[in-house]
Amino acid sequence: MSTLRDLAEEHTHLRPADIDHLHRIAGDWQLLSDLSFADLLLWVPVDADGTFLCVAQVRPTTAPTAYQDDQVGRIIGGPEVAHLGVAYSQGRIWREGDPVWYGDVPARHEAIPVRLRTAEGEAGEVIAVVGRDTNLSTARTPSQLELNYLTTADDLAQMIADGTFPPPRHPGETTSAPRVGDGLVRLDAGGKVTYASPNAQSAYRRLGYASHLVGEDLAGLHRRLAGDPLDGTEASNGILAALRGEAPPRREIDARGATMLTRALPLMPAGVPIGALVLVRDITEVRRRDRALITKDATIREIHHRVKNNLQTVAALLRLQARRVAMPEARVALEESVRRVASIALVHETLSMSSDEAVEFDGIVDRVASAATEVAATEVSVGMRRQGSFGVLPAEIATSLVMVLNELLLNAVEHGFPPADEPEGAPGSGGGHHGVPAGGPELVPAVVAEADPAGRPEVVVTAHRFRKMLHVSVTDNGRGLPPEFDAERGSKLGLQIVRALVTGELRGTIELRAGANGGTEALLVVPLARNAPDGRSQI
Repeated sequence: MSTLRDLAEEHTHLRPADIDHLHRIAGDWQLLSDLSFADLLLWVPVDADGTFLCVAQVRPTTAPTAYQDDQVGRIIGGPEVAHLGVAYSQGRIWREGDPVWYGDVPARHEAIPVRLRTAEGEAGEVIAVVGRDTNLSTARTPSQLELNYLTTADDLAQMIADGTFPPPRHPGETTSAPRVGDGLVRLDAGGKVTYASPNAQSAYRRLGYASHLVGEDLAGLHRRLAGDPLDGTEASNGILAALRGEAPPRREIDARGATMLTRALPLMPAGVPIGALVLVRDITEVRRRDRALITKDATIREIHHRVKNNLQTVAALLRLQARRVAMPEARVALEESVRRVASIALVHETLSMSSDEAVEFDGIVDRVASAATEVAATEVSVGMRRQGSFGVLPAEIATSLVMVLNELLLNAVEHGFPPADEPEGAPGSGGGHHGVPAGGPELVPAVVAEADPAGRPEVVVTAHRFRKMLHVSVTDNGRGLPPEFDAERGSKLGLQIVRALVTGELRGTIELRAGANGGTEALLVVPLARNAPDGRSQI
């Protein structure tokens, strides 16, 4: 289904600012739909002959819908849209006319013109029409709640026609809560409660207010109830701001172990402040779960931090042991272990600073690659580049993948560009002299760095995702593979580690081959979706 913006841009000549305003209405009109007990349809004019296109629709959660089928994308004209034409051309709310029938459902039509106010704050021209269509099949004598809902809905409908609803959205705010059914309080121009729904009364009771709300000064009540004086002042100031015609951000009130979310909206039909609408929602259990999750996340981050510290301690002990070993082969083996342990510590260090069990892998690759050029046993200065992005990877993939790339990068540097006095041999495990450092020069991003035309020694790491698979290549322009090299039968520990991790932990494939333009190329394919024991995908 096409979006509101797609439909408006394809079929109309509305300006970007007009379309943005229609988006704001569609993001906040569930409130009006619930208060009206009616479907809302957003119609935009298509041609000068009176044809209209439906670009958005919302159904009420407080009453049955008038439309079983979705109306978005429907283009209609003629007598069927006469009420829309009146509202659009005359700029007034249309409420005349007899009920119409949609199949077996009788419905009442209303049409509300949509204006976008000018930069000077004046009412601009009509850019669209909101159709308010009410299902009359369950019509009955309205209760006090329904009367207050409908009265408030009419005030908001007039504000749409004036261009003052919806109010600007504050940064970071969502429109999901609170809703009409969570709790509604209506205030007069002096800030006194004229009506409070049963759910609103219950929410305030949990905060410790057992009396009826009607007649109460709500701003003063918020100041008295809040356990934190600062929260009480902010909540009270929000009510006063709405009474002045402003649209304050949502506020939370904590009292007696309960938490209530409030949203205050000014009521200004025809530009005259007549009071405010306050929506409330009891979010006590939500905040308790949030606090539990925060505690859990902090615990997980602390565990990763301690694992990182323990791995660094192990690496330090191995480094001390290597300095005391007389045999060169044993020293090289211990130094390789230091490097491998330190590369795993990098992942846990990143996880200790993350709020979930996933890491931005590009930064880890950059640091491992920078370290490979520093610790490799070669006299040649080798450049490093990264093309593409690994993106965010789950911890179980990142830990194994960083070890694989560590081995491949060090092999590419040491065996692709060995010291001048080293005889040629099959690629294997490098013999670094240090662990992976905490910092170091980062890779030059490949999106802006081109290959050196002079052909200087270089290793390129390429990554891209395709159909839930991660494709990685490590390519160098070094001396290439020897003729007798066999990756499957290689006895070097580094290649054994790579093969074991790729085929076992990562469940992927790896291929070592000669590069198209010389050098060596390692191709790695890793599935990103893992299946849980019940067969469902874990990511």
